[in-house]
Amino acid sequence: MPNIERVASTALAPAVWGSTYLVTTEFLPPDRPLLAATVRALPAGLVLLALGRVLPQGVWWWRAIVLGVLNIGAFFYLLFVAAYHLPGGMAALVMSVQPVIVLLLGAVLLGERIRTAHVVSCVLGMVGVAFLVLGPGVRLDGVGVVAGVLGAVSMAVGIVLTKRWGRPSDVTLLTFTGWQLTVGGLVLLPIALLGEALPDRLTWANIGGFLYLSVIGAMVAYALWFRGISRLPALVVSLLSLASPLCAVVLGYVFLGQSLAPLQVPGAAVLVAAVVLAQSRVPRRRRPVEIEDVAEPAPGSR
Repeated sequence: MPNIERVASTALAPAVWGSTYLVTTEFLPPDRPLLAATVRALPAGLVLLALGRVLPQGVWWWRAIVLGVLNIGAFFYLLFVAAYHLPGGMAALVMSVQPVIVLLLGAVLLGERIRTAHVVSCVLGMVGVAFLVLGPGVRLDGVGVVAGVLGAVSMAVGIVLTKRWGRPSDVTLLTFTGWQLTVGGLVLLPIALLGEALPDRLTWANIGGFLYLSVIGAMVAYALWFRGISRLPALVVSLLSLASPLCAVVLGYVFLGQSLAPLQVPGAAVLVAAVVLAQSRVPRRRRPVEIEDVAEPAPGSR
């Protein structure tokens, strides 16, 4: 079974992302979701690039662009489209198909064997999210459903490719994170500027909210996330992402006075069971590849 410390540290990333709704509604200017996503990604990426002072080389130019678009740019945009077109937590439910996609891609690209326990874990994950987020009178919207599914595909492919490619052995984790945040932020920047007006003024609460999303929600969270992808099986990481709606529900209850529906507590238990079941059947003879274990590429290959 994967080390509990690795699981816990990786789960911190989606837990932090689950706080985004609270921070956005309570601290940020209203109706600026794409601006919030851009400010969350781009400044953090540029700071990490400045600290690392290392740019991609060779094949890592296009790999960094692909990963940045999949993990950050396209995923954020599709997530917001789904959230705008689907009621309540339906967007979270649609995107909970992500572990299924990771399971299938892992078999093709990583050579991971699909086991019955893995399939059951994916089903439990979707059931747990449904218990957490669904309420009465749910309506579907075609645009929202398509955006949600595409967002799940984007994140799933990003997880599997990050697992498959690792990172160059002479590049730090923070620099690797900076590459992707910068690419994702640059993808989002023109969309945000064209689609949303800049706020007339910023309060100190707005500035604090943006700093939280950039430093904690991007720099710290994504560094933990990418480290987790390198150390844990792809399916386990994918299921850990479902901690995001769980954290959002808990924070809403604690800080916003939102009530808990009868099915939300068992929904949380089902999510935990899904993660535990996915870990329990990981073959012990195969150790997850560490980022530090990736061999130095041959000269000229980067």
